Amino acid sequence: MEAFVDAFAFMADNAGMLLDKTGEQLWLSAVAIGISLLIGVPVGLWLGHIHKGEFLAVSLTNIGRALPSLALIAIFIGLVGIGFTNVLLALVILAVPPIMSYTFVAIDSVDRDLTRAGRGMGLSPWQILLRIEIPLGLPMAFSGIRTAVVLVVSSATLATVAGGGGLGDIILNQVAYGMRGVIAAALWVAALSILADLLVAGLLRLIAPAGVRRLAAPSTSAPAAT
Repeated sequence: MEAFVDAFAFMADNAGMLLDKTGEQLWLSAVAIGISLLIGVPVGLWLGHIHKGEFLAVSLTNIGRALPSLALIAIFIGLVGIGFTNVLLALVILAVPPIMSYTFVAIDSVDRDLTRAGRGMGLSPWQILLRIEIPLGLPMAFSGIRTAVVLVVSSATLATVAGGGGLGDIILNQVAYGMRGVIAAALWVAALSILADLLVAGLLRLIAPAGVRRLAAPSTSAPAAT
């Protein structure tokens, strides 16, 4: 209990260092999430739109969950060495499966009567995707993004294992910073994960149509919390 209380004193005494390490961790996380979105979202949209690839989406999700980030970092040491790139690859592999699978489910589960009605009105497949499937699937797709963001921000602490920096430099260095430093950095990571999750949820509220937000409000929080 004393170490937990002392952790807050450590935060006050070392705020500058914690902010520097936070910047390193957030930059790594932001790059990993950006690359993961560029990979996972288009593939999920395409597979969901054509209503094919469920086996691929589920398989990738299961593989992503089964591969521990620390093991991936160790594997990539032999391929790309230590440093930023190593950890970035591991985090991308961690983040792509939930983004892709949730996006696929979001688009694939849109009521087929609505898409048939769109075709009957003369909409092209591209227009159906943009005007019907994506707006209705946004809440579910953002649940995958929220899951990926929390996973990446929290797992980026492992960057220190491969020389990538971040708050893991404190968490895994009890000899230098003591238990109060370890607890302080761990609390800092937990707070960052919560704030990142809230930020993505707020972004959904900004860009989703009002009607979609009202319909999805009771169901979007559970997947993200999980």
